[in-house]
Amino acid sequence: MQRARTLGLVLAGALAAAASAAWAAGDGDIVRIDGSSTVYPITEAVAEEFQIKYRGKYRVTVGISGTGGGFRKFCRGDIDINDASRPIRGPEREACAAAGIRYLELPVAMDALTVVVNPQNDWVDCLTVEDLRRIWEPAAQGRITRWNQVRPDWPDRPLNLYAPGVDSGTYDYFTEAVMGEAGASRGDYTASEDDNVLVQGVASDPNALGFFGLAYYVENRDRLKAVKIRNPRTGACVEPSVETARAGDYAPLARPLFIYVNPERLDTKPAVAAFVDTYLDAELVVGLVQEVGYVPLPEEGYALAQAKVKARRTGTAFHEEGAGIGLSIEELLRAETVD
Repeated sequence: MQRARTLGLVLAGALAAAASAAWAAGDGDIVRIDGSSTVYPITEAVAEEFQIKYRGKYRVTVGISGTGGGFRKFCRGDIDINDASRPIRGPEREACAAAGIRYLELPVAMDALTVVVNPQNDWVDCLTVEDLRRIWEPAAQGRITRWNQVRPDWPDRPLNLYAPGVDSGTYDYFTEAVMGEAGASRGDYTASEDDNVLVQGVASDPNALGFFGLAYYVENRDRLKAVKIRNPRTGACVEPSVETARAGDYAPLARPLFIYVNPERLDTKPAVAAFVDTYLDAELVVGLVQEVGYVPLPEEGYALAQAKVKARRTGTAFHEEGAGIGLSIEELLRAETVD
């Protein structure tokens, strides 16, 4: 699907700034969203449907500053909703608590975080977690710079890396799943919070390797080659896809995606309440999630999220760092939030 995402990315910052001015002026008819570039395609698709439904009544702005950047804005009260490709972390919970900001943690989809190379790469088909660790660990910086240093049977060619920046939830999730610690990574790679920049980098570089959310690979599959990941439990090389993520076979890089909603804004801004209601409408969102390339929750998942919103049940189900790694859809739906 092509929903003018490129234009949306270019305009996102300007729209967010305009929304900030409008909020300062007391305009309660704008829904202000920021955060994850991974969740962005879903939120953008929902926002388009929402603005068609409420044409002329409500407006939505969606920024992309990464999950971490979005949480900083959310915990200052600058935005109504944060798109997040990982659960809220301890320092972010503390920042929200210090500012008196509560949050509803609402899972909206699952993702298969996708490792990609250039289509001209004919030597990489499947990577192990150990391969990924060897490439990305902090000790690899300035040391593992050629493909044959990862595996000796690979060619003696430069290894050029592209990945999300440190404000990205995708970066946090990947480093936690692969290295066992969020943020534990080499720093000598091309970084961007905009996944379209990473797509362009890998697509134009025969020696490249990168990673980002499945939707960005699906939209650019003619320009990229997805790498299979060896499941640590079964030993099978598994392709990233909606089906393998849903089945729990794509481990450990399948992950939940969230929106975090300020419950106070639900009560004071009718636009926010209407937008969240639209976002959790299973008849709408299941199709949109599939359309942009992610894994929808079962209808029960959106019903549970609606019940959480109705009860204003705030808090997180992920108080321990790394608690969201390798989570199945069933486990995600059983997780209970606690303030």
